[in-house]
Amino acid sequence: MRVQPGARRSRLLERLASGEYKLAVTAPPEDGRANEAVVELLADLLAVKRRQVSVARGLSSRIKQIDIEGLETAEAERRLQAHLGQGGSIRPEKTTHPEAE
Repeated sequence: MRVQPGARRSRLLERLASGEYKLAVTAPPEDGRANEAVVELLADLLAVKRRQVSVARGLSSRIKQIDIEGLETAEAERRLQAHLGQGGSIRPEKTTHPEAE
């Protein structure tokens, strides 16, 4: 994942030629706030609990490796591609995961 912190709105922007997905998050890159925003956005986009999403590498970098527990890579790709087809936004009835809070 390539992350753009401090954006106007949080969303999935595009899939780059390198195969990485580019995300925008509103949180600034301070005190781990952007990382938390990435975790929250991906959990919503992938319809998984926040605790299933973690930043495995790149805590202080814009390029991050993300681990998703309990979701196959192919399914994660399918879900992200579906959101790209919707303009990268989360559905208006934003999915919530109370167990993850």
